Amino acid sequence: MVNYRGFSSHSKNSSIYFRRYSSPLSITYYIVILFALSIFIFTFYSKDILEDEDRKPPSITSGEKNSKIEQLHDDVLWEAPFSHGLHPCVKPSSRYKATQGWDRYMTVRSNGGLNQMRAGIADMVAVAHIMNATLVIPQLDKRSFWQDTSIFSDIFDEVHFIMTLQTDVRIVKELPKELESASRARKHFSSWSGVSYYEEMAHLWKDYQVIHVAKSDSRLANNDLPFDIQRLRCRALYHALRFSPAIENLGKKLLERLRSRAERYIALHLRYEKDMLSFTGCTHGLTETEAEELRVMRINTNHWKIKNINATEQRIGGLCPLTPKEVGIFLQALGYPPSTLIYIAAGEIYGGSVHLSELTSRFPNIVFKEALASKGELQAFSHHASQSAALDYIISIESDVFIPSHSGNMARAVEGHRRFLGHRKTITPDRKGLVAIYDMLESGVLKDGSSSLSHLVMKLHRSRQGAPRKREGAPSGIKGRGRFRLEEPFYQNPFPECICGSNIQDDEDT
Repeated sequence: MVNYRGFSSHSKNSSIYFRRYSSPLSITYYIVILFALSIFIFTFYSKDILEDEDRKPPSITSGEKNSKIEQLHDDVLWEAPFSHGLHPCVKPSSRYKATQGWDRYMTVRSNGGLNQMRAGIADMVAVAHIMNATLVIPQLDKRSFWQDTSIFSDIFDEVHFIMTLQTDVRIVKELPKELESASRARKHFSSWSGVSYYEEMAHLWKDYQVIHVAKSDSRLANNDLPFDIQRLRCRALYHALRFSPAIENLGKKLLERLRSRAERYIALHLRYEKDMLSFTGCTHGLTETEAEELRVMRINTNHWKIKNINATEQRIGGLCPLTPKEVGIFLQALGYPPSTLIYIAAGEIYGGSVHLSELTSRFPNIVFKEALASKGELQAFSHHASQSAALDYIISIESDVFIPSHSGNMARAVEGHRRFLGHRKTITPDRKGLVAIYDMLESGVLKDGSSSLSHLVMKLHRSRQGAPRKREGAPSGIKGRGRFRLEEPFYQNPFPECICGSNIQDDEDT
């Protein structure tokens, strides 16, 4: 039951309090105070509002607005992706021990073009370390398509190579005289092999002092190797295999001349050479005569195993290099202006100026090294494709943007090196996706130069500009040794073993 007595008593006291302090004079007094307080608050906040208005920046002119838009556009075009503080790290762990190999020698014949040989040599350094062997300076391929007669010291700084790796592997320029005629084990080491495989191969030392490796490419696995072996591969490729002084000096000069022409430039690896088109069987945009010439070349090249290729299927599958015309459309759709300086890192373009004009009509500011260097400067490099390719490599590494038109050895090597150096901007065309877009252009569904075209191309390549990511393994569902072939190559993306974050010790395996 509610106690109304207490409530009544409180009401009575309240009414007495109200009658005591609620005279007409006091009410007027309170009204005046409230009014004055309102005026004060209004004045105070009005002052702040006026001051805020005074602090607002002056209105932006249309010219300034356009300038800011252009600056933002330039940033998108040229700036490297955010690297999250990642940086190169190649120091060995505290558990790492150098190889001695005083009485065991490994000779190597490196096969392929420049970058195939570079990767193979770096791998052979690691294999020599695993097998506790002394590595003899490798012999370079003289039988490839380019027929380059260069020796190791013509392309690489031999002394630097030996000295840089002296705490990793013992390296000598040639076999000791007493072993030149000694019998040797000649091996084709299995592709993509791990440490356990080479540890098993060490039994060869029981019967031989010299092991000869017939091929160097793809002899080492991409993944699941010890931390210190992976870092040794990076030290060998990115630190020890420096180009010869002659190549380095001319490369530096060409870079300075490029920078004098424009503040920024694109290095375009335009794989539209005769051998590439013939090997891949890609004939889109060519005449019937040109297509037949490429077919005959493929048939007559003995070491190319596949002779009959469906060009249409190749293109739809994204296996063809972009044509000069397709590259021009691609760059334009990304937003690069016609004045953009583009360095062509490639050999002779098939069809010469006829096919190249399909690119220069959109981007006339295109240069080759032949336009940057004098005939005298390039004379020493003539008929030496690997030395010439080394100049292209230097200029591609140092470019503001690198774009390969096909995913060959050069493209993979440059991409990986640029990742190692700080994830410099590298735009990798999605060739399969672009084919669908180009077909819409040809059918009239899309218009050349339209905003719809730009939107599709930019959306397709938003995540293909060299941003940090871990190396990819084989696609799911692939089993057996064949899966190793489909893994992302170690030298295309040496993250995470050779690229560290700011919170990771460089000299320890954490």
